[in-house]
Amino acid sequence: MLKTCLSLLSQQSRPADEIIVVDNSSSDDTADICRAAGVRRIPVDLQGIPATAAAGFDAAAGEIIARLDTDSRPPEDWIERVETILLAAGPMSVVTGPGDFYGGSRLVRWAGRHVFLGGYFTFIGFLMGHPPVFGSNFALRRAVWQGVRGSVIRDNADVHDDFDISYHLRPEMTVIYDRTLRVGVSARPFTNWSSLRRRLDMSLATFRVEFREEPPLRRRLDRLRWRRGHARAADDG
Repeated sequence: MLKTCLSLLSQQSRPADEIIVVDNSSSDDTADICRAAGVRRIPVDLQGIPATAAAGFDAAAGEIIARLDTDSRPPEDWIERVETILLAAGPMSVVTGPGDFYGGSRLVRWAGRHVFLGGYFTFIGFLMGHPPVFGSNFALRRAVWQGVRGSVIRDNADVHDDFDISYHLRPEMTVIYDRTLRVGVSARPFTNWSSLRRRLDMSLATFRVEFREEPPLRRRLDRLRWRRGHARAADDG
C-alpha cells in the first residue's frame, strides 16, 4: 500500500516539496520502499498513530502540511487543490475531505462511506461545532500545527489522532470540509469484527480523554463567544 501511495504522490500535478514517511517500528520493507522512492523516512519508537502523526508534522518544513495514510490513494490534483484552498483561506486554516473506499464487499464499502464517515462528519461535526478532520485526507497551515502541537496527545495509542487534533483546534482556526476533495481509502479495517471493535474502543477512549479535558458544551460555547466577539470587532472596525 505504501508503494502505491508514494507512486501516486510522485505523479501529482503539483509536485510535493517534500514527502515524509514516519516509520513506527515497522518490521516490513518500509525502509527499502522509502529509499527506492527517494523520500524522507523518520523512525519513531513511541507506539501509536498519535505519536507517528505528530512526529511527521513536527518534521515537515513546508507552509502547508498535508496528511495521508499509507493506504490512501490521492488523485493527481490532490496536492494542487489542497494548496489552492489553503492559500485562499488564510494562515489559520485546515481542509479535509471524505474517502472513497476500495476493497472489501459492496456492503462493507457502503457502511464505511455512509455509516463510519457519514456518522463521523455528521455526529462529531455537530459535537464540535465545526467539521472534524479525517486522518486519511487533510492538510493544515503551519501556523495551525504550531498552535496545537503542544496540546495534542502523543503518548496514548488508544486515541484517534484526527479527532484529537480536531478537538484541540482553537476558535480562530477554520476547518474547511470539501466533499469533492476525495481520496481512495482501504475498506480493510471494516472487514472483520475485531478491527471494528478496536475502532469502537478507541472512539470511547478518545471521548473520555478529550471530554475530561474540555467538556464539549463548554468548547462549543467558547467558540460561539469568540465568533460573536470577532463579528462585533469587525463591525466596529
